[in-house]
Amino acid sequence: MSGRQTDIIHPVNEPVLGYLPGSAERAALKAELIRLREQAIEIPLIIGGREIHTGETGECRIPHDHRHLLGTYRRAGESHAHLAIDAAAHAAPGWAQTRWEDRLAVFQKAAELISGPYRMQLNAATILAQGKGVFQAEIDAVCELADFLRLNAHYAARIYRQQPISTPGERNQLEYRPLEGFVLAVSPFNFTAIAGNLAAAPAMLGNTVIWKPASAAVYSAHLLMQIFQEAGLPDGVINFLPGSGSAIAATALKDPALAGVHFTGSTTVFQSIWQTVGRHITRYRNYPRIVGETGGKDFVMLHPSADRRAAVTALVRGAFEYQGQKCSAASRAYIPQSLWESVRGDLTSAMRDIKMGSPEDLSTFVNAVIDRSAFDKITGILDDVKHHPDARILAGGGGDASEGYFIEPTLIQADQPDFRTMVEEIFGPVLTVFVYPDEAYEDTLKLCDETSIYGLTGAVFARDRQAITAARRILVNAAGNFYINDKPTGAVVGQQPFGGARASGTNDKAGSMLNLYRWLSPRTIKENFNPPLNYRYPLMEQP
Repeated sequence: MSGRQTDIIHPVNEPVLGYLPGSAERAALKAELIRLREQAIEIPLIIGGREIHTGETGECRIPHDHRHLLGTYRRAGESHAHLAIDAAAHAAPGWAQTRWEDRLAVFQKAAELISGPYRMQLNAATILAQGKGVFQAEIDAVCELADFLRLNAHYAARIYRQQPISTPGERNQLEYRPLEGFVLAVSPFNFTAIAGNLAAAPAMLGNTVIWKPASAAVYSAHLLMQIFQEAGLPDGVINFLPGSGSAIAATALKDPALAGVHFTGSTTVFQSIWQTVGRHITRYRNYPRIVGETGGKDFVMLHPSADRRAAVTALVRGAFEYQGQKCSAASRAYIPQSLWESVRGDLTSAMRDIKMGSPEDLSTFVNAVIDRSAFDKITGILDDVKHHPDARILAGGGGDASEGYFIEPTLIQADQPDFRTMVEEIFGPVLTVFVYPDEAYEDTLKLCDETSIYGLTGAVFARDRQAITAARRILVNAAGNFYINDKPTGAVVGQQPFGGARASGTNDKAGSMLNLYRWLSPRTIKENFNPPLNYRYPLMEQP
């Protein structure tokens, strides 16, 4: 299981296609969007490689055209969770004993399928079902996911080759075992790549997985499951269970064979999972590994020396791409008084220029939020702002759910640094600004650090090197991914491993060796070639 010298070449990041007017990829994607729109599919559970059709169903609808049905999926309940646990247990011995090179080859092949024959279908599925624009879908569903699979294979090979020192007369080995039991993977709606990685990363290390995808992303997740199967994934290694999170998780989290949880989602749900594991800690065969990436209240800090144009571009992209539905989205900004009027003018001008509409129209920049629940939550917050004396909406603030769940990109100015929209995660196209006196830069850095419970991403814009140094020092725990003169979104696998601490998660850095170690249970093996035959040590002999 370890020590082999098979070469896995260090991969390069998957190139991002441009989809420029007249390009072949643009025509192919448009054709695929039409094809998927013209059919409504039925999505089963997949347990032990077998499709299961339950009596309870859910719907996959288009966020920007919610009258359109893309498909119907079967919902799992408690009994199906038990079936999946049994299927995972049945598959575990054979998968753990599979040569690690062969396990990794399954996911390397999946990366080739994703970036090749399934590229347009996976992009189109993510655009239609999750409301992503073409560029956002391309960098997520294809490029990032292919990067996860290829780079994780590379990192895993490096881990397996790490061996301890052996001295004369003995041999020491590290055997990299998978965890004893199953891993529960709970994935979010907003990133197809994250969904695939949450299930695939533990499986690459020899674990078996129960995968519960977000209901709003079942459509693309089902396609990923089919791709894994086509790539040669054995039955039962990953078991696909869309449906009620409470029913599936409640069953899995109480099972003695729970070995780990791989999660991305809300802080509240993750804390609930942790509490449930704690309550049942005496049940488990081992202490479960709990790995999670959750919320963020991500900041952009401008120093008076900041390049205004670069900062405004970062704010527009960081706050409003994918409608702010990224855990890394720029949600609060601190702007010095000396720059505020010019930044405000540039921001509002850019926001007036933003086109909102269907992601199937490649000229749009902002699309619909994911569902009615998100629409109601965000518009409810904006309604509160409109009637509050300590803040005002400078641009946007409107919404219309008649055809799709559209909310205008919104800019808020808050008079208090602890105003609601400076503190709470909104997960929508809303940016709140607090204006500070130029001379209070370091005090405002401390304020930024103390304002939020989260610690995911953040950015500082400054030309002054001492200002950058101060931000790095004071904000050392405020962001697990920290950006200098760049937006706080868009981490690339292998370049900026992603994750944060505080209420943002366990900071196990998806897309790195750090994450993969969490799915291994190493065993030390010592072999003595010349064992002693007498218990007495030479020094014990009498002179």
